[in-house]
Amino acid sequence: MEKGLENMREMRRKEKAITDLKEMEKILQQTKYITIAMCCNNEPYLIILSHGYDPEKNIIYFHCASEGKKIDILKENNIVWGQALTDKGYVEGKCNHLWATVMFRGTVSFIVDAAEKRHALEVMITQLEQNPERVMKKQITEKSLKRVNIGRIDIDYMSGKKADKVTVSL
Repeated sequence: MEKGLENMREMRRKEKAITDLKEMEKILQQTKYITIAMCCNNEPYLIILSHGYDPEKNIIYFHCASEGKKIDILKENNIVWGQALTDKGYVEGKCNHLWATVMFRGTVSFIVDAAEKRHALEVMITQLEQNPERVMKKQITEKSLKRVNIGRIDIDYMSGKKADKVTVSL
């Protein structure tokens, strides 16, 4: 078992579990943002990030400023928990909501290599933009590669859960 995961509790509602890795990867690739939680001095901090997921490397990329509270916290503790959520809507009259989520744990590092930065930006732009080629041509330049701060989350644990049909109605 991975360090830090020995106290993991089994999922209570096993019928809601997503066990197929490809289904979890699809959620990470289709969502436009993730929420990540970090902790410093025993105080939690939660942020939302646009992202790109690379299933071949099992890595989430994001871009951000080079300084600020998030960077300060990640310098002290680079382990994060995150979530990608697909909202499938509230079921009117049933007091129920349909959704799919992927929870993950990983370590954050920041990329300095220009080739990896280029790859990360291509992954993010492809995931987020309707016309990625046009945006890549305009946004990915030698100047932008030097200036942009790219974080990567190397995922070491992932689980999924979904409610894709109404099971309880009041």
